[in-house]
Amino acid sequence: MEKQAFSIPRIGGRMGPSYAPIWGRLGKWGGFAMLALIYFPLVWLILLSISHNPLGGIPGAFSLEHYRALFASSAWHKPMLASLAIGLAIALICAVCATIVGRALPNLSSPGKVIFLFVVPLFVPGMSMGAALFIMARAVLDLKLGYWSVALGHFVWAFPFALLIVLVVTIRFDQRLAEAGRDLGASNWRVFWDIEFPILMPGIVSAALFGFLMSFNELMRSIFLRGTVETMPVWSWIQAAAQQSQVPIIFSLASLVLLITLPLLCGTFWLLFAWGKRQ
Repeated sequence: MEKQAFSIPRIGGRMGPSYAPIWGRLGKWGGFAMLALIYFPLVWLILLSISHNPLGGIPGAFSLEHYRALFASSAWHKPMLASLAIGLAIALICAVCATIVGRALPNLSSPGKVIFLFVVPLFVPGMSMGAALFIMARAVLDLKLGYWSVALGHFVWAFPFALLIVLVVTIRFDQRLAEAGRDLGASNWRVFWDIEFPILMPGIVSAALFGFLMSFNELMRSIFLRGTVETMPVWSWIQAAAQQSQVPIIFSLASLVLLITLPLLCGTFWLLFAWGKRQ
């Protein structure tokens, strides 16, 4: 039987399926709408933070008075340091634990079921998980809540994300490279450090970054597990709920954190992608 020739129509000079003119435009404008939905509120927040009357909701009469009030106050220093310390600890723990577990899961006979059990906490409401951990710590173990309990709640929340990120690179890792290293007489540690780690490093660093960000922004579980400890989200929540006069300062603090962390994250991911291309 003679094969029939077929062609894919060109759209805008590029090859595409026949339905692309409709879905292409829908996808393009839908994508622009989603980007606007994500980034417009952030830009609006920054504009309000430098406005004289941010509670009005409309930027105008720009002023740095709220930033001056923020730097003149020291009330937020301790919560910020607490969030940074807990976030860094969670980043390190998530990176290490996700790497250990992520390297082992692909070698199981049925890894899907185990991965499912690790992923379930992502779908448990933060209020339910926070209350469950609170009951376990106070009613069952009779322990005093503090930084350790906040860190525990953050780890339970952040670890599944870190594990999924590491699994993306461990599943694609060619085990023949490790076997070749062992055949040449390298120990398991040398095989990991010289062969596996350079290849897995983008995933490990990304897991640490996500662990830090999930911890730094966590509020719901922290409310249940904090005891008398205040992290940055808890402090902001208390101030915004109790004193309307503190809201402009919170706008300034949130904008400052955004302006510092966003370029750092972009630079980090750029370095990771550059590293991955060299491997």
